[in-house]
Amino acid sequence: MAGLRFIPRLDIKGPNLIKGIRLEGLRVVGDPHEFALRYYEQGADELVFMDIVASLYQRNSLSDIISRAADRVYIPITVGGGIRSLNDVQDMLSSGADKVAINTAAVARPALISEVARRFGSQCMVLSVEAKRTAPGRWEAYTDNGREHTGLDVIDWVARAVELGAGEILLTAVDQEGTRKGLDIELLRVVNARVNVPVIISGGFGELPDLQRASVAGASGVAIADALHWGRMTVPEIKQQARALGVEVRW
Repeated sequence: MAGLRFIPRLDIKGPNLIKGIRLEGLRVVGDPHEFALRYYEQGADELVFMDIVASLYQRNSLSDIISRAADRVYIPITVGGGIRSLNDVQDMLSSGADKVAINTAAVARPALISEVARRFGSQCMVLSVEAKRTAPGRWEAYTDNGREHTGLDVIDWVARAVELGAGEILLTAVDQEGTRKGLDIELLRVVNARVNVPVIISGGFGELPDLQRASVAGASGVAIADALHWGRMTVPEIKQQARALGVEVRW
């Protein structure tokens, strides 16, 4: 069994690495290239770059940032935000990305999932889901960085997306994101029970027991931002302490 992946998440606005709470109230953290290189050198398993205003402005501006990172970072890179076509996917892959995370365009035209999977392989097609709790045991999928309703039930949507060819799920619990109050383990458990592809849980990592709970609930990876960006923990510290809790990790 492969160990739990630890994946720094870098949300980008323009040239800056930013961080918010519930995808709002954004604060500039610094140069995304410097942070990406730091996390790579610390032993991160993968990196996720998300252009958080790309869908709003109908473009992705990460090509230069990804090209710069890919020159010195030799772990898988996932890029998301504003990817609407096969040409957009090709541009990101040509810049050095290994996978693309698609949300808004997949909701608008689900056939895009199958097109990306057929052209580039299902391992390249990551469904990005922004989930907000609407009732006990129920979540709605949102788009545009948590701004727009879709009316889609998250569990049904991820199941359909996997049938269409999505090879991985990046599952962001918007209610938890940036709060340090814990991962949404219930959401993770329910989604993981419906799909047979890797699920990365994102949003709310606060304390190390979160990682143990996420592993038990079937997470393939945990995307972490706040704890790393603000220096509360480093990647080696997280891995070492997770291992001490009995979580299988990659070294």
